[in-house]
Amino acid sequence: MNHMKRIRITHRTEYHYNQPVSFGPHRGMLRPREGHDVHIANSRLEIEPKATVRWVRDIEGNSIVLLTFTEPSRKLSLLSEVDVDLYDDNPINCIIEPNARSFPFQYAPNEQVELVPYRLPSYPYDGPALQQWLLDLYRPGQLIDTFDLLNNLNTHIYKALVYNNREDPGVQLPCDTLKLGSGSCRDYAVLMMEAARHWGFGARFVTGYVQMSEGQHGATHAWTEIYIPGAGWRGFDPTNNKLAGTEHISVAVAREQEKAMPLSGFWEGPAEAFDRLEASVQVVAL
Repeated sequence: MNHMKRIRITHRTEYHYNQPVSFGPHRGMLRPREGHDVHIANSRLEIEPKATVRWVRDIEGNSIVLLTFTEPSRKLSLLSEVDVDLYDDNPINCIIEPNARSFPFQYAPNEQVELVPYRLPSYPYDGPALQQWLLDLYRPGQLIDTFDLLNNLNTHIYKALVYNNREDPGVQLPCDTLKLGSGSCRDYAVLMMEAARHWGFGARFVTGYVQMSEGQHGATHAWTEIYIPGAGWRGFDPTNNKLAGTEHISVAVAREQEKAMPLSGFWEGPAEAFDRLEASVQVVAL
């Protein structure tokens, strides 16, 4: 029997305004992606002001909550509490298909078509700068262990950049991240995703939660998943120089990070009405 642990994710987001404003439709990605290693045991969602709630799945199978608000308010608050059961997964390097253990390899013809969107760069103009930067890790004509190559990339991003917790929305272009030598977890994840695509891998952006060590709260987090034949979509977390493991709980995957925002929507009112945003995340073992 695999080992199982249960954790509770409490994610609270509050937008405060200095006068009542009205809210347009909002779209939230808060519910972990279930799979054979992740099961949701309980969940609750509290929303203020009153809203109609509809759950849908998108094309990636992400669980999305659509909120329609009926009344103006000085506060928009969302509290999501989810209990998740996590089961241990196999270590990655022992399950890679034999013909994909060395890079370069070809994806099987029956997987090529589905992988097309994940292999196309999201930032094609950043190609040349990225190419140059990647020559330290791999030169055309080399033969290298696939897992080592990806692991080296993960570590290289971690060591070459300085982490910077940028609160502003959106993401830096990969060439800006390289130029500045710093970025947030989203910027690290986008850089890793684009780098892997540059080598021909299928890669996608992941947003979710990470359970911190003792005494630290959890956090919303972003990392990269790369498709490796036999092992499937595997998570690499360049911000922490780790493989995504049982402390990583993914909520949404997407070809581009814009499609994986935890909460998006708009409000209407005077420009100076917005006061502040308060957000807190706790990820604790039960």
